[in-house]
Amino acid sequence: MKLKLTFIVLFLPIIIFSQTTFSTNPQYPVQTDKITITFDVKNATHQNKIAGYTGKVYAHTGVTLKIGNGTQQRWQNVIGNWGDNNVQPELTRISTDVYQITINNPRNFYKVTDSNTKITELCFVIRSSDGTKQTEDIFVPIYFSGLNISFDQPKINVQYNDPMRSPYFVKTNDTINISVSVTEVGTKLKTAKLYVNGIEKSQTSTNQLTYKYIANNFPSGKNEIKVVAIDTLDMKDSSTIALMKNPEIKNLPLPTGNDFGINYQASPTEVILALYAPQKKFIYVIGDFNDWKVDTTYFLNRYEVRPDSVIWWIKLTNLSPAREYSFQYFIDGEIRVADPYTDKILDPNNDRYISTSTYPNLKTYPDGLTSEIVSVFQTAQNSYNWKTTNFTRPSKEKLVVYELLVRDFTNAHTFKAIRDSISYFKKLGINAIELMPINEFEGNNSWGYNPSFYFAVDKYYGPKYELKALIDECHANGIAVLMDIVLNHAYGSNPMVRMYFEKTTGKPASNNPWFNQQSNFANPDAQWGYDFNHESKATQYFVDRVIKYWLTEYKFDGFRFDFTKGFGNNYKPMSDPWGSNYDADRIRLLKRMVSKAWSYDPTSIMIFEHLAVNSEEKELADYGILLWGNMNYNYSEAAMGYNDSGKSNIEGVSYLNRGWTKPNLVAYMESHDEERLMYKNLTYGNSLGTYNVKNLETALQRMKTVGAFFFTVPGPKMIWQFGELGYDYSIDYNGRLGTKPVRWDYLNNLSRLKLFKTWAALIKLKTDYPAFSSNDFKMSATGYLKRMWINHSTMNVVVVANYGLFKDTMIPEFQNAGKWYDYFSGSEINISNKDTLISLEPGEFKIFTTQKLPTPESGITTKIEMENSLPNEFVLEQNYPNPFNPSTILKYSLPESGYVTLKVYDILGREVANLVNEYQKPGTYSTEFRAQSSELSSGVYFYRLNYNGQTLTRKMILAK
Repeated sequence: MKLKLTFIVLFLPIIIFSQTTFSTNPQYPVQTDKITITFDVKNATHQNKIAGYTGKVYAHTGVTLKIGNGTQQRWQNVIGNWGDNNVQPELTRISTDVYQITINNPRNFYKVTDSNTKITELCFVIRSSDGTKQTEDIFVPIYFSGLNISFDQPKINVQYNDPMRSPYFVKTNDTINISVSVTEVGTKLKTAKLYVNGIEKSQTSTNQLTYKYIANNFPSGKNEIKVVAIDTLDMKDSSTIALMKNPEIKNLPLPTGNDFGINYQASPTEVILALYAPQKKFIYVIGDFNDWKVDTTYFLNRYEVRPDSVIWWIKLTNLSPAREYSFQYFIDGEIRVADPYTDKILDPNNDRYISTSTYPNLKTYPDGLTSEIVSVFQTAQNSYNWKTTNFTRPSKEKLVVYELLVRDFTNAHTFKAIRDSISYFKKLGINAIELMPINEFEGNNSWGYNPSFYFAVDKYYGPKYELKALIDECHANGIAVLMDIVLNHAYGSNPMVRMYFEKTTGKPASNNPWFNQQSNFANPDAQWGYDFNHESKATQYFVDRVIKYWLTEYKFDGFRFDFTKGFGNNYKPMSDPWGSNYDADRIRLLKRMVSKAWSYDPTSIMIFEHLAVNSEEKELADYGILLWGNMNYNYSEAAMGYNDSGKSNIEGVSYLNRGWTKPNLVAYMESHDEERLMYKNLTYGNSLGTYNVKNLETALQRMKTVGAFFFTVPGPKMIWQFGELGYDYSIDYNGRLGTKPVRWDYLNNLSRLKLFKTWAALIKLKTDYPAFSSNDFKMSATGYLKRMWINHSTMNVVVVANYGLFKDTMIPEFQNAGKWYDYFSGSEINISNKDTLISLEPGEFKIFTTQKLPTPESGITTKIEMENSLPNEFVLEQNYPNPFNPSTILKYSLPESGYVTLKVYDILGREVANLVNEYQKPGTYSTEFRAQSSELSSGVYFYRLNYNGQTLTRKMILAK
């Protein structure tokens, strides 16, 4: 009968049989256990000794059976034939001459079906693959017992298969009254003995066993408490715990030249680990180098600069150069954390979903040996050899930033895939890319604004050297790379959160050196994760280290700082829900941060997502900081054709119209956080007569026009990925933060390609011609007829556009008489009268210059009427994507006006959605079907389009 253990034991006594030694886990296995057996054959006795053999090793294996109450018979139910290596199990090599095998449930493995037959031994001979070397017979005993051992005091949950991976920590003067219960289950207890460090200290024949452990009587380090119980059938089992008596802490200063984090030494066999952790009692380091067991050899020194500034550190030696080691700090015997400064982590919950194509040879997490995220160090790493060392960043006023999310830019979601797309960026003409957060964040599938580790590249996007290669290649092609970074908050797996955290309140503890106990925003919509306290010197030091690291180690050209309004500690009431009102303390903190960054790299680009009151933004802009300027609403209203009540007023795109003196406004029509203009065009676009913005061709044409009144405005600009191709999936497709379809096939659509080429021609104006960086310009852009005038010593510019729904005339008000040139047509016009009228079709624009510029590709801005864009047949396209979850796009084309219905049905013919029910004009339309209702299950659905007596039906699949 099985002896049930309360504690799982891994520190096992080695059993010697002949000269082969072995150990088992569990220590006293029974015939239905999962049994791991470790063999050491260095002293194995046989005429053909196997010691030192380096090839594959196999086990010839069987069992010893006890038939009823009869005699025992060895080598029964042998697995495979002698020498048949195709059948006999291969052993796993642990180290030289040490091998391991795991057998799940011996009764099933050896096919022992008679319940009266008992397995009493496992029989082995270990052989080389060629059969020339082997061991003597090895017999591993199998036990039976009907007793259950439990430690009542102290109550310790032995974790990770070994007491030394979760010992009970005692202080020097502690006295612990150890009590043990032995419960009889089927058989009677004969005797129970308690051992301390292998020496018997107490025994009993009753069910209770006690012992008074006095810490002063025992040495520092591990003190093993083992109880062995024997029943009346002479079957036995045991349970073990470990009491850990810490050695005296050494108060030693951190060696000069080392800092918080992982410090590589001159010798590739050494590393110094240092952790900033005031108010902690003691710390061990555990990892691959000590089998994740608590060991006094790995007890950290303490360096108290002052009571609120304590550094714990240790020097590790005898390391294998270039080997990756994973490790954690074990704090106060309770908290396991990775190093906050590590440049690589292993995540037990998410690494398993990272493919080998994304991250080759990723080190595996030490499953079963510890918990929580672990950090990694590696001495003697190969340093990246930078090819581009003389990159000159574009001037701020000429910046055209391309914001992208690695996850959604390519299906491979890797840095390498982005590097392979650099020719695309070159054709578009942008001179900077902004990577949404790429430092480790929680989970894999994320926007990245839930950061956890600030010095580690997120492995879901590939190895760190691939990020360096991407930046290097961008620099070789004249493209700056900006890092989107989140320093307002961190999430729960961040080690600095976990080191000082109150589980009862679910908030950082009051003594946390880096984090506030709660957000300073009353509005919950402005609260994310755990709030950094930027008034804290510890936080300031950490932030400065983070910024310096990415600027110097990876050669990033600057940062886009997320939600900088949250950096202050002054309380923001509901009357100021997003903290937009002027805050002098916040400005002070932000200026401190960027000043420190500029001390590392004076030309680095600092961009804030601030979006506060204009007076505060102007002060920051005057300091040299670039500020995000959200113009999404105004540009989308203009694109859709809604011009009443000043909705399409886009004059805020001008930094001069905001009263700023420096061109430090990074205006944008779209960002990761705003709805896509094309989606709104196709879904909500305005119409008049036959002119309908919901028509795909019309919507794309209007995207060219909004681009004309965007890129040409002096000052830096930003675009969101694939906006240049008219990306028309909603930001809420598949959930706001969910994965979006990657549509590189848009390049095969002529109309979308023309939009790309038009924007590329507009970007070229900004990057190549000084006039478009002039500080002498003005706009008239409140109505649907919009004008902009630029004056510059090299040339004057006039931009005009009709954002209305009908053809109209306007007076461009040319600054001077004489020759002017139409940029996109290349035609010359002579202006004698400044009040000359020009006619513009709905959605048409013109750019006039006094200098003849190279003419872009002909026809890319051709008006809608000339593109013959109206469909000539009734078409219902296949939904995309398919299968889908939870959203998909349905597209259709109408050659004539008519009443349209588009409905979705389940497989039984029941209507589940009515998507369209209205009169529509000729054109191509798209609509989104969202299947988020819990009533809709996975399966086949049909969508049916009715129009002018005609019906088309297609099938789609919902896969939840």
